[in-house]
Amino acid sequence: MTEHKLKPWDASDHLEDREDMILYLNACIEEDPGDGSLIRAALSDIARAQNMSRLADETGMTRAGLYKALSPEGNPGFDTMLKITRALGLSLHFDQHAH
Repeated sequence: MTEHKLKPWDASDHLEDREDMILYLNACIEEDPGDGSLIRAALSDIARAQNMSRLADETGMTRAGLYKALSPEGNPGFDTMLKITRALGLSLHFDQHAH
């Protein structure tokens, strides 16, 4: 019997274009439990799918600082989130939402 090695599934391997990233991020925004953890995880996946070094340059942060901010233990401020989303070529929009 042949032994197969499986590698863990990583969303960043499947974010091939801007549309994929936007759809993924929007889905995570809709499902986020309210603490930003899912949004932060999605931004981390998107950042890794892009180029973390380039993103660090564009945000003025270090790669280590980006990884820390976007880690499960991270707690990035709103200014950091804006820097990251802008560097990824994304923008925030607000809309009315029913309660």
